[in-house]
Amino acid sequence: MSPANPPAHPIQQILIIADLHLANDKEQKNHLFAQFCQQAHSADQVFILGDLFNTWLGDDLSAPHYAHIISLLKTLGQKTQVFIMTGNRDFLLTPKFVHQIGCQLIDSPYLLETAGQQYVLTHGDELCTDDTAYQRMKSILQHPITKAIFVRLAKKWRLQLSGQLRQKSLKAQQNKTRAIMNVNPEAVNQLMKKYPNADLIHGHTHRLNTHIGQTFTRYVLGDWSQTQGNAIEITQHLNRLEIR
Repeated sequence: MSPANPPAHPIQQILIIADLHLANDKEQKNHLFAQFCQQAHSADQVFILGDLFNTWLGDDLSAPHYAHIISLLKTLGQKTQVFIMTGNRDFLLTPKFVHQIGCQLIDSPYLLETAGQQYVLTHGDELCTDDTAYQRMKSILQHPITKAIFVRLAKKWRLQLSGQLRQKSLKAQQNKTRAIMNVNPEAVNQLMKKYPNADLIHGHTHRLNTHIGQTFTRYVLGDWSQTQGNAIEITQHLNRLEIR
């Protein structure tokens, strides 16, 4: 279960990111994340809406692979509240591990209440309902029984299976249209009917944009390249930030 929302006191600064897809401790993109963490030390809260890591194959196998990133998260967690939501790449992150590094794991959707506005936060893949093959695969891979079995496999088998699934996913994407891999408007509307006074913030689709509707605004976070990242900043207003 998600932790209770933070107390409704005035918050000076909230930062939100998603889809960094960090692959290892040596890539250039890590410098961007380190720069973001340095800037985020002054924030009250930081939300990571899934796929911080390109893959997470269990805490025991993946944590040593991302030692530098985890160190950055631990340091940031000492300065500000850090909330992490899993995505389709790092859904095997566990609450125990996230707590050990000084952060909190939250479920999707998550209602963020600020002094001036409410925001529904989600990774976003559950809204891509036109991609029925992906949704079927997700229901299998992210089932609690499947996850429990997978993390108990030997490390070499987890690595092999992960590689096979990734190749299968990449091949399947080549035959899908951009429309199928985007969010379904009706799925978005059905979600937001549950939160009539809120706007929506999500990632996953990598299509950075702002969609202004009649009753709510949908803010889409973009993915991070090796040379540029992006974030949403909420103070009295919502702003877009570039990380270079």
